Amino acid sequence: MAPDHALIAKMRATIDQDLNIVLTPISHPELGEICIEDNLFAIGRTESPFESYDQDAIAELSRRHARIFSEYGTLYIADLESKNGTTVNGVSVQQKPRVLRHGDEISFGGRLSYRVQLRARGNAPQRVTKRLSVTLSPEHSELGVQPIVIDNFPFLISKSDEAFSRYRDDYPHQVNYLSRRHAHIFLKGGAPFVEDLGSVNGTFVAGQRLEEHAVPLKDGEMLAFGGHHFVYRIGVQNEPPIERTLTKLSLAAARTAPDIGDSDKTTFVAAADSFLNIFCIDNAIRPDDEVNNEVPTQAGDAAKDGEKRRERGRISIFLSELTGALGGAERKTLKRASWGAASLAAALGMVVLMLYLKGEPEREVKNLLASGEYAQAAVAVGKYIESHPDNTELKALGTEALLKAYLPKWLSLLEAREFDNAAAALGVMKEVGARNDDSQPLLSELEWIGNLEKFVMSRGGVNAPIRMYVDEEKTRTLVKYWDEDVKGHQRALARISSYVPEFKDSYAEALSHLRKLQSDDAVYLAAIERLKEAIGAELSADRPENLKAVLKEYAEKYPRLAGLEALRDDLQQYMELRGEARARNLGPLLAVLAKVRFSTPPFQEQLRKLSSSQLPSADTVRQYEAVAKAWREGNTKEALAGLQKMASGPWADVAARQLEHKKSVAEQFKALQPARGTKGYEDLLLAFYGSLNPDDDAYFVRATEGDVAVYKGKALSRAQELLNRAQALWRQYQQNGAIAGEQRLESGISSGFRAQARLLSEAQSGATQGMQIYRLLKADAAAQWAKLQDEINAETELQRRSLQELSMVLEPGLLKAKLALIGDQSGERRSTP
Repeated sequence: MAPDHALIAKMRATIDQDLNIVLTPISHPELGEICIEDNLFAIGRTESPFESYDQDAIAELSRRHARIFSEYGTLYIADLESKNGTTVNGVSVQQKPRVLRHGDEISFGGRLSYRVQLRARGNAPQRVTKRLSVTLSPEHSELGVQPIVIDNFPFLISKSDEAFSRYRDDYPHQVNYLSRRHAHIFLKGGAPFVEDLGSVNGTFVAGQRLEEHAVPLKDGEMLAFGGHHFVYRIGVQNEPPIERTLTKLSLAAARTAPDIGDSDKTTFVAAADSFLNIFCIDNAIRPDDEVNNEVPTQAGDAAKDGEKRRERGRISIFLSELTGALGGAERKTLKRASWGAASLAAALGMVVLMLYLKGEPEREVKNLLASGEYAQAAVAVGKYIESHPDNTELKALGTEALLKAYLPKWLSLLEAREFDNAAAALGVMKEVGARNDDSQPLLSELEWIGNLEKFVMSRGGVNAPIRMYVDEEKTRTLVKYWDEDVKGHQRALARISSYVPEFKDSYAEALSHLRKLQSDDAVYLAAIERLKEAIGAELSADRPENLKAVLKEYAEKYPRLAGLEALRDDLQQYMELRGEARARNLGPLLAVLAKVRFSTPPFQEQLRKLSSSQLPSADTVRQYEAVAKAWREGNTKEALAGLQKMASGPWADVAARQLEHKKSVAEQFKALQPARGTKGYEDLLLAFYGSLNPDDDAYFVRATEGDVAVYKGKALSRAQELLNRAQALWRQYQQNGAIAGEQRLESGISSGFRAQARLLSEAQSGATQGMQIYRLLKADAAAQWAKLQDEINAETELQRRSLQELSMVLEPGLLKAKLALIGDQSGERRSTP
């Protein structure tokens, strides 16, 4: 996979098209790629570019086959009840749209298939687009139809939409001539288009009924839905170009629209509909539409309805029929007729009284709302709901009152970045609306927005670095909440905006931040998961040294990825600890353990694993620390006695080795005293001094450093001799060839293995002694000697590790003998010179 493909393997297309959406042909490679630049792309045999393809390629395509669209950071495909179906990765797309991801295979009718590719735009500048609005002015205002101003797209024409359902009482048949998904107005290439969605009574542009194609809306043309009642003249208004950003819910279009008469009687479409709603097919709940037998063939036919009398309202019809039923068709006497009329009047009076009393709570709340006493109205609703828990109208009024009373303060706190105070204010809202289950989902939306904004700002803004092991879970939680019910969240937030218009800006800003988090989720969080997998794999395979290159690669590819420095620090500490644990040198190991501090989860887990398998127990640590303290202070008897007590357990061999070494040091130091001033004292002193460890043998270093200073020149000469000899042995080892795998696997110890092991062990011993003399005398050694020691130690560690990996193959005694011949990985000598 190419690097750019790997980078976007889990990306999703965003609304502002940070990515190119490309369909790469699979079944017919000769057709070429399709680049989708709009939020909606039509698939059909008469749609571009499919109409230009050979008939064999599009034989299984329907005229209205499918649609691909992007919405709030996600790419979808919807099948429009095509004859031969649509599949994604072999799975049929049926009633509901399916999410598309990079690499998915989509097939139309089983014969035409494509691969979805999401390609990053790179550093190309953002596209500039025009903001426009569409005004639908009724051709015959005498019918009571109101203008519609649209500045958010897409807009669904539906019998259930408030823009049309409001006429149901006066014109029930005309509303029923509309379908639930009748048509939709959307943007394509920056221009408004209308598409009929298979409605029963059709959509008409300039008097022509639309078929399967979407057509552009032109300024001044006529647009009709379902017949000759809902007929509008189109007005298209363009505003100056702006950079693409999140479409804010506003009434901007209303301010710039042409004169439309009484603005109070105009429907302003402040929130866009969802493509998911528009293309989600559900036959189970689709009502039958009335067939209009007078569907116009020309736009002018709409005038026929101008002289028609409005239909009687439902109340008029009800009263008329009720009077007839109670009065009866046959009145036998005037007295009985009078009695019937009186009974009717009394019955109607009782009905009116009951309705009045029943509506008393609603009237009180409405009066409080009208007078601006929103908090009091919200409290009143809470009390009424206790005895009227199923009164949905009352709950809706309570929700409106609650939001109008408290939301402005919450918004001001959010804008001031006082997130804790905003959370407290939201808590008050939840308490006041506790009994109102209608308000709770909306308060949950506000809580989500508060958490989103707090998280974004706590990081330093949407473009701040992504902190590994810190930001992943919170980012996923926020994005998941939105993705699980996009339509539901949109509806809820649009409802809040309708009650408190100033909420729209906060809503828009939150969605802008959400899209950035969705992008981070797709790119950086995916990269973090891959990095975590790489770290886990290398540590499990015991190859931590490989992680240096891995961390460097991720630092270069993902500049906003924070936390890599902590991983580098932990890696360095871990490799040092691992080396000392393998060498089983208690002194240096405990020194490393005392200072090691892992800050990242994978290395904290590795420390737990090492503690259970390779590190000494707490009891062993306490015992050895007491030994080391006594030894450093010159209490040799106490130190040796302590080591003798450690003769059992996992670290008994180490204790025995330390006991042997310390006994030898103590004996040599004791032998030095009577030799002072004799002919051989100088050689004995320098040999002893070179065998000491500056940390472990500090007491003996201090006891002899005065005499050594007298012979400093000779001591440095001896260090030089040791290093020269170590270099010669190392060259001989390299010329002979390093110890090979077949030599390590031998069932015995061959002469070749023994000879090479001796060269390596003695080279390490000489280099270590020589460098220790330089350090003890605080003299600077040439850089070549430090390099030589590093090379020898690295080869020693490699050979020891390779042998230890054969623990399941070699007999334990043989393995131990071979390791003893190799020598200490740390470069410390087990025996005195």
